[in-house]
Amino acid sequence: MDQPIFRAEGLGKSYPGVRANDDVSFTVAPGEIHALLGENGAGKSTLVKMIYGLVRPDDGRMELVGRPHIPADPRAARAAGVAMVFQHFSLFDALSVAENVALGMENPPPRRELADRIAQVSRDFGLPLVPGRLVATLSAGERQRVEIIRCLLQNPRLLIMDEPTSVLTPQESDLLFSTLRKLADRGTAILYISHKLEEIRGHCDHATILRHGRVVGSVDPRQHSARELAAMMVGAEMRQIDRSGRQAGADLLAVRGLSLPAPTAEGTALRDISLIVRAGEVLGIGGVAGNGQEELLAALSGEVTSHPGTITLDGHDLSQSGPEARRTAGLLAAPEDRLGHAAVPDFSLTDNAILTAAQRQSLLHGGLIDRGAARAFAERVIRDFDVRTPGPGTAARALSGGNLQKFVIGREVLQNPRVLVVNQPTWGVDAGAAAAVRQSLLDLARAGAGVIVISQDLDELMELSDRFCALNEGRLSEPRPTEGLTLDQIGLMLGGAHGMAEARI
Repeated sequence: MDQPIFRAEGLGKSYPGVRANDDVSFTVAPGEIHALLGENGAGKSTLVKMIYGLVRPDDGRMELVGRPHIPADPRAARAAGVAMVFQHFSLFDALSVAENVALGMENPPPRRELADRIAQVSRDFGLPLVPGRLVATLSAGERQRVEIIRCLLQNPRLLIMDEPTSVLTPQESDLLFSTLRKLADRGTAILYISHKLEEIRGHCDHATILRHGRVVGSVDPRQHSARELAAMMVGAEMRQIDRSGRQAGADLLAVRGLSLPAPTAEGTALRDISLIVRAGEVLGIGGVAGNGQEELLAALSGEVTSHPGTITLDGHDLSQSGPEARRTAGLLAAPEDRLGHAAVPDFSLTDNAILTAAQRQSLLHGGLIDRGAARAFAERVIRDFDVRTPGPGTAARALSGGNLQKFVIGREVLQNPRVLVVNQPTWGVDAGAAAAVRQSLLDLARAGAGVIVISQDLDELMELSDRFCALNEGRLSEPRPTEGLTLDQIGLMLGGAHGMAEARI
């Protein structure tokens, strides 16, 4: 049997009040795509940070190709043969592909030679990229190719991928897996983190499952169903989504002829968008990243105002109202960017709760913050949405991405909005937590609210929405009943079939 590329034995890491990893042991073989599965807060991020030199373990040992692996920092990890593609891209929009690649290299070659090497790797691995293109002009999938090529130029022995398909189209995901298989065939070991269990089953050779920082399983994912894998992760059977008890009622939110210019040179203009959301229904909006999702949420939340008469809630014109006025009226929103847009990184969870809930939860009295009430509301969000954190005084940046996402969604849901608009509600959230978040949105609709879910996850939209429409280049297709929609029809809508819809509002 080949010597493992990577071996961990008894790894442990503690933070104040939290045992992030406890006696973690596993191996990754040459040419193996090895999945790392677990709920949010299970210890996956801490584990890969130790491998990549961002965190030092308290206990245990690591080996890379039979030698002790004790990287003092990421530079040392890269020098040893470990590369990592992070969930959040670290690229400069104003620089070219080649310039961004050069920034990630210790001693980059001359510009022309680097461009030739990028072009060669692009051809070898089927990752088409033009070295001279500005990153600002690239799609999410193309940006990921830049990150991957930057890693491949290091000739890594171990490549760590963190949620690599979270912002990719199905076609881009297929291209990624084709690339990973080529890389594995050359002997590179790949450690793969994803919450998409069907993806794991279809493409990974082995899976190590973490729960509360400990290894609870080591399996061939191809031999188990997604539900079985999820049950191993959470230690219990996955609950089924309950869609019963809902019926569309009166019109709540109406958008008519909404057009806005692109906010930046790289942004997307909104073009004559119209939609209606009714009480008790979930309207799903699908689309590939960069087609106006963020701009639409900004227009609905009040971050950007529009012409009078374009946005009304319960018949009241909110087009010129800002975010606070819209929240007071009952139109709430949760943006995609949870750390920086939805939450202030260095603020505590209590302070982040105050930011959006001050008026609706009566957290202000005589102009002063009621700290007790604010803390109680934050604690309620933490409890009801199972946010894994030491407490409401914890800074937002200290939470794992999935736990912060649960806090952000819970903070809005528990304010009992008339209409809630969410963008990517379960991005980076594990299967169990995703089910809980989706159920909370359905329960909100069951209570009479209207819900708009903007998502790139078609499975999520099909599971949640009563009607579906697609956003393409800033245009919104006519909504159609989700029931009976085929993938071919959805693909046409996502591709820009603005005038092809058969249904009308």
